[in-house]
Amino acid sequence: MENIEIKKVTLRDIEALAQIGKQTFSETFSASNTEENMAKYLQEGFSLHKLEAELTDAYSQFYFAVTGGDVIGYLKLNTGKSQTELKDVNSVEIERIYVVQAYHGKKVGQLLYEKAMQISQEMSAEYVWLGVWEENPRAINFYKKNGFIEFDKHIFKLGDDQQTDIMMRKSLRCNQPSLYRS
Repeated sequence: MENIEIKKVTLRDIEALAQIGKQTFSETFSASNTEENMAKYLQEGFSLHKLEAELTDAYSQFYFAVTGGDVIGYLKLNTGKSQTELKDVNSVEIERIYVVQAYHGKKVGQLLYEKAMQISQEMSAEYVWLGVWEENPRAINFYKKNGFIEFDKHIFKLGDDQQTDIMMRKSLRCNQPSLYRS
């Protein structure tokens, strides 16, 4: 296994963030969506203007997985008002964990996930939550394997297509039962 470093993303890294964001999103979802919807989402979701706003948001953090100088994956976390849905001050949202397809199955996603959990614990979050597309069984299984449970659903808009995301959460309070048992 190659040496993989997890490093915080700064504004100086914005071009690399746009590139890895577009590449990994496209690799993950282009086969299941129309070319028009993908093009619209990639242009809007990973524009330098949007990424600059996200990178300068005090309630969002990005991290790269890097090996041999190459960015091979990334993580985006949101807290407080920057969370896409719940906006609970006691929670952390994992908005994105994406890994370049050539590195799937090589524990890169797990390293990014562990970074997310480390940060969440340092922030004394009560729980971590996320949304994952209902048609992405690989990701759903990854989160279930890491102790997440389903608790709700929400709509994710990709171009003109409304898709259902499964909302999942994991309690960080070891001695308290989760309110959402499946």
